[in-house]
Amino acid sequence: MSMKRRDFLKTGGALLAAGSLPLSLVEVAFGKESPQNFTFAFISDSHITHIKGNEFVRNWDMGLKRAIAEANLMTPRPDFIIYGGDIAQLGTKEEIDHGLELMGALRGKVHYVMGEHDYYVDLGDYWRKQLGPDYYSFDHKGVHFVVLNSIVTYDEWTHQDWDSPMARMKEMARLDNPNGSPFMVGPTQREWLRKDLEKVDRDTPIVVLSHSPLQKIYKGWNFWTDDAEEVQALLKPFNKVTVLYGHVHQIQYNQIGNISFHAVMATAWPWPYPSTYSQEASHLPKLTVEMNRADPFFERDATGWQFINMDSGNIDVHYTLPDNSNRVVAFNEDKGHPEDTKYQAEGNQIPPQEHY
Repeated sequence: MSMKRRDFLKTGGALLAAGSLPLSLVEVAFGKESPQNFTFAFISDSHITHIKGNEFVRNWDMGLKRAIAEANLMTPRPDFIIYGGDIAQLGTKEEIDHGLELMGALRGKVHYVMGEHDYYVDLGDYWRKQLGPDYYSFDHKGVHFVVLNSIVTYDEWTHQDWDSPMARMKEMARLDNPNGSPFMVGPTQREWLRKDLEKVDRDTPIVVLSHSPLQKIYKGWNFWTDDAEEVQALLKPFNKVTVLYGHVHQIQYNQIGNISFHAVMATAWPWPYPSTYSQEASHLPKLTVEMNRADPFFERDATGWQFINMDSGNIDVHYTLPDNSNRVVAFNEDKGHPEDTKYQAEGNQIPPQEHY
């Protein structure tokens, strides 16, 4: 569709009047009036949690319902929707069915990414039965999209003598999972990706959709993909590559070589930042806002609306944040990486906490 960016932001502003939106709206722009311009919405990390019978945790349900309702009201209509993984909390049939029932209210095509909470109780069997393959690619208006399952791990961990499949799931469901195992894409998918990218011109913009970040941020929380460098090497020949991921429930951005990394926010809850939770060394890139959350279960913190403008293959991200200043993370052509255009000085941040 053809639309001026100024007008797009104006229509987005009408939605923002209702408050922060727990989803992302992405504009891929090839020029101000190009017929190739298009938008897509991104919803992630709903963690639908079954209690008993037909009871589910209401807060997580409401976050997803709100995202769906607002996606359906968007003008312009997004060309499609990405769901970024962790539709369920413990991967049960009840949770996946309930989440997909809610997602059924979305108007438009949905492309799904698998999260670890969808996977480790039955190794994704029920998710795939309902939704199809967990890695694939598609093309849309000159952009090549790649969906990866980035949350598999080593066979010796996956297939050890567990007391039950749910015991394995609960290990991976923890944030600080010392008995877990690092996520990865794995050799099968990497070989598939190599063959898939052989057919793509080097000047074609690439957007990779994963659940874990395809970079190494903080191993203690599995904000980490063990074979990240191998995946990045396959993407290195392309001029413009963007990785969009969920999993971390907060705003993050980074640049590694030709690849721009941007996290999307959750519809369930926020995770605290590693720098506030532990004194261990962290590889965390600069955060948009060092919130240092005093209450990590404020339901709208780390959930929100973001507009992503992708002009000439690089992106700038407009965030609306609860109880904080709106932020813009834009690709700086001179520096060759994204940066927060109004990064908060230490004295202007929300005061840090010392413990949880």
